[in-house]
Amino acid sequence: MNIKQIRNATLVVEYAGKKFLIDPMLAEKGAYPPFPNSLRQDQFNPLVSLPTLIENIIHDIDAVIVTHLHLDHFDDVAKEVLPKDIKMFVQNEVDATEVEKAGFKNIEVLQEDTAFEGIQLVKTKGEHGRGEILKLAGLVCGVVFKHSNEKTLYIAGDSVWYDAIQEVIDLHKPEIIVVNGGNNQFFEGGSLVMGKEDIYEVYMAAPNAKIIVVHMEAVNHWELSREELKRFIDEKEIFSSVLVPDDGESYTL
Repeated sequence: MNIKQIRNATLVVEYAGKKFLIDPMLAEKGAYPPFPNSLRQDQFNPLVSLPTLIENIIHDIDAVIVTHLHLDHFDDVAKEVLPKDIKMFVQNEVDATEVEKAGFKNIEVLQEDTAFEGIQLVKTKGEHGRGEILKLAGLVCGVVFKHSNEKTLYIAGDSVWYDAIQEVIDLHKPEIIVVNGGNNQFFEGGSLVMGKEDIYEVYMAAPNAKIIVVHMEAVNHWELSREELKRFIDEKEIFSSVLVPDDGESYTL
């Protein structure tokens, strides 16, 4: 497989001969207002430009997976530029209805036994924060990819570390795990996605896996930088297991 970090949670995953676009946020730098009640209210989202042209990102995509509908995972530009007949996978019927309203025709709700072109896609749980903030953050999902010719891949989505992440790792034994880091948060309510201690928990649960940390430094409410995470990884001596890609960087695994 090949996993390319585009920006924020947007990835291009080539897996078992098929090309998936994950959580497309495709707007130009500064297109949207900052998320409120959080850091960097003077900076518009996305904070950084795409590393390549949109045409290069969406070229030959076989399917799109949208883990949830927050702007930094499925934005107006994605709705505009993606072909309306492309295969769209979403987490539930509520999201399917919204994606249909955007004009898409070929939408499927992920299940625990979804199949696409011989690839098994397993919807997994996630929690977009802890406690009261969950009511505001709403439902999210992750997805496990399985195929006889590939390593098992787990994309955890916008989730903090909690028992369901452990359960997915124990059940599916993924060899590659993508987590959304950045420790993004509002002034109240705590982390919305993984911080460095959460990422360390993932490592402890799957010490033989390659862990790729994305969703960093791209929207205004981030709290954990790549530089700080890399220092933490070095201190814990897990730098061979935890990868922190720059935008545009890719891994063949």
